Amino acid sequence: MEDRGALPKHMQISEMLVREIAAGRLADGARLPPERDMAGELGVAVGTLRRALTELTDRGLLERVQGSGNYVRHRADAQSIYAFFRLEIPGGGGLPTAEVVSADAMARPPDAASEGGCDRLLCVRRVRSLDGEPVALEEIWLDIEGAADLTSDDLSESLYLTYQRELGVAIERTEDRVGIGQVPQWGAGLLDLAPGDACGYVARRGWSRERVVEVSSTWFDANRAQFVSRMR
Repeated sequence: MEDRGALPKHMQISEMLVREIAAGRLADGARLPPERDMAGELGVAVGTLRRALTELTDRGLLERVQGSGNYVRHRADAQSIYAFFRLEIPGGGGLPTAEVVSADAMARPPDAASEGGCDRLLCVRRVRSLDGEPVALEEIWLDIEGAADLTSDDLSESLYLTYQRELGVAIERTEDRVGIGQVPQWGAGLLDLAPGDACGYVARRGWSRERVVEVSSTWFDANRAQFVSRMR
């Protein structure tokens, strides 16, 4: 599989830090390592790191003190590209990435639970990783006008960004139902689990303008990831 639609490095770093702040791995008032040390640990240029830190400062999540360093400022209302992605590594946080397995336009299934009303839906299958380790499989059915014309090359790692940029649609709320599932056959060789093995399972519906336009299934390795939902 090819790595398609990866977020820019500075955005990956800022989103990783947002998730670590939300998970409590970076406490309010904590001082980040010196920028050169931090850039070296992350394997990026200092300029790339500074761009990420500037974004977080603008969002009120960092305070940059001249001559002293960068300090975490926890905000319960912090916005994140991955606000609706609720899998984290066991210790909390972790940078989400995604690899597309397939993206196909299909005739509307008879049992489609979406309400968009399109005759053809886009079905996307992906492997989701946290900090580079595969932890979950996703199957997403998208019922939005124009979605069936998208290809895998059009998809960002954050599908919700794709919906906004390519289709002009924002997911406004979601409903997740968590339980136990079995790894699907198409996931053979993609996780440490084999098809048919028991795993964590999340059934999601996503609304835009009071209509269900996204229906998805996520199968995850409970030894490598946990489902976390925080109240604000």
